[in-house]
Amino acid sequence: MIRRDETKSFSPEQYRGRLRFVLGTLVLIATGLVARAVDLQVLDEGFLEGQGDARYTRIAKLTANRGGIYDRNGEPLAASMPVDTVWANPPEVMKAADQIPSLAEALNRDKRWLTQLITSNLDREFVYLVRHMRPSDAAKVKELKIPGVYLQREYQRFYPAGEVTGHLLGFTKKYDDIGQEGLELAYDRWLGAEAGAKRVIQDRLGRTVEDVESIRAAHPGGDLITSIDLRIQYLAYRELKAAVQEYGAKAGTVIVLDIETGEVLAMVNQPAYNPNDRDQVAASRYRNRAATDIFEPGSSIKPFIAAAGVASGRYHGNTIIDTSPGFVQVGIKRIPDKHNLGPITLATVLAKSSNVGMTKMAMSLPPKSMYDTLTAFGFGEVTGSGFPGESAGLLNEYSHWRKIGQATISYGYGLSVTPLQLVRAYATLGAYGVKRPVTLRKVEEPVPGEQVIDPRTAKELLEMMESVVSMEGTGKRASLIGYRVAGKTGTAWTADAGAYSSDRYKSSFGGVVPASHPRLAALVVIDEPTGDRKNGGDVAAPVFANVMAGALRLMGVPPDGLDRVPATTLVQANP
Repeated sequence: MIRRDETKSFSPEQYRGRLRFVLGTLVLIATGLVARAVDLQVLDEGFLEGQGDARYTRIAKLTANRGGIYDRNGEPLAASMPVDTVWANPPEVMKAADQIPSLAEALNRDKRWLTQLITSNLDREFVYLVRHMRPSDAAKVKELKIPGVYLQREYQRFYPAGEVTGHLLGFTKKYDDIGQEGLELAYDRWLGAEAGAKRVIQDRLGRTVEDVESIRAAHPGGDLITSIDLRIQYLAYRELKAAVQEYGAKAGTVIVLDIETGEVLAMVNQPAYNPNDRDQVAASRYRNRAATDIFEPGSSIKPFIAAAGVASGRYHGNTIIDTSPGFVQVGIKRIPDKHNLGPITLATVLAKSSNVGMTKMAMSLPPKSMYDTLTAFGFGEVTGSGFPGESAGLLNEYSHWRKIGQATISYGYGLSVTPLQLVRAYATLGAYGVKRPVTLRKVEEPVPGEQVIDPRTAKELLEMMESVVSMEGTGKRASLIGYRVAGKTGTAWTADAGAYSSDRYKSSFGGVVPASHPRLAALVVIDEPTGDRKNGGDVAAPVFANVMAGALRLMGVPPDGLDRVPATTLVQANP
């Protein structure tokens, strides 16, 4: 059967209805598009810009240099060298995972280690790959143009003099310019730099294509000009190291002060460490013994006890003290001399380092006068150097002294000092009784001080101390050709578990040069020398002589003893 299609016709009214429906639909769509455009362009503009910026802008760090440290003549002691740190965005790096082996080779790292580092941190956007690469090596990484791998400029601290200035300067954190020890710590706020920040636009490879705005300006650290004379520092380091090795000593210290200003011209210790090699940075090696360690000074304290006697008016250099029969009894303790020296002058008591003579003089003085003299010289207080961890030593108030305590203090036991305290006391004598604070910064103008003892007393003590370096004195090996020397030897037993060792000593020599008008004060301490020669006159005095001879020439100090033949020359001529 044939089926016939029927043609369906529409009325005009139906046609107009459908046309209105289509037009309405188009209008609604257009309205929605306009509304969405308004929403995107007006209402959500800030959000969308932020999303766009998050993909193409970054906050870039503006690095700044930590201040340099220099010696008094402008020689660099510490500087910050530019280095590059390589970091990565792990998710981005994985988009080019096939380049990880090339990256590992450029970083000089194991491929498996690098792959594990990246794949185990896919939830992070920042991972360090290598810290502090040399810029030339980091440039090879940059040439690879691996997505997600970036360079960041940083600075690494470098110490040109190495272990020669290690104890003095200290060091900063390994990867951050923050002072940890020494002058780096003491002046960290002055030396420290303040990093800046800026907003930049980067391409997909992390390269900066445009600076957007400055957020915070970078501020470099200030430079520090120290009081140190690197030439004298090297000289002191060389002589101390040679002596410690020669005598098989446990440790040693040398300090040189400018008497007129209180400036530290040299400060060295043994054993030393190199702050450029962080594997050596251990607490037992990096502490500055010169400022932090305390010890009983032994006979090197005697000039300051003698100062109390001279200040009392009862004693002078030619005052006779009877040391017979070679010992003195104080309570239950017998204090002996090596030999019975008989009746001798106070000058000879110092020259021969008689414990009996010093004890007899000390016991004739009021304890308060001894205490006041010692505190006037700065014992029992810090020196004002500002060095981190500096000790004040130990000096008990005189009301706590017993008779035996007063006696032992007179020859250097029962009180403890730091090498820095002791050398300042010698400098105070050299300044004719003017005590100045110790400083590790260069001084441009005269430094006022405090007159702590009568100048005539100081001059008389210096004359007596010259006899120590005479042919008859215990410190004859500290004498110099062309210069008069005033000083004092010291040899003290080392305390060991509540008692004193019978074979371990601290040997020292402190003094000033030239004696007629002192310019330099120095102290040498040798800890536990071995062998037959252990006293300060044999071990420490020669180091003093060698350091002072060089320092006086370097500073152009004119001779004051050309008419005198040094005791060491006489000894060599007549063995």
